[in-house]
Amino acid sequence: MHIIIWQFTVQEEHIQEFTSAYGSNGSWANLFRRSEGYLGTQRLRSSNEPNNFLTIDRWENATCFETFLERFGAEYKKLDTQLEGYTSSEKNVGTSSEA
Repeated sequence: MHIIIWQFTVQEEHIQEFTSAYGSNGSWANLFRRSEGYLGTQRLRSSNEPNNFLTIDRWENATCFETFLERFGAEYKKLDTQLEGYTSSEKNVGTSSEA
């Protein structure tokens, strides 16, 4: 399994929109579902800092994610641009493989 983890600091006034767009049935997950090998997205919220979130995207393998980017890269960039105003920071924490 290929796992991609993102960390976000969300602007207070956009938390509701962010949680909708970045949840398991949100805009990102709906885009990812268009490609084979997508297994799901999990959104986590910090207990100590309620504006901080993690998203965990799961793919069957790295090749599935790379194929997704090749096929849907333009839509990926468009959605990223549309939603970037919800956050004050965004960081790719990293990618991992199931051990």
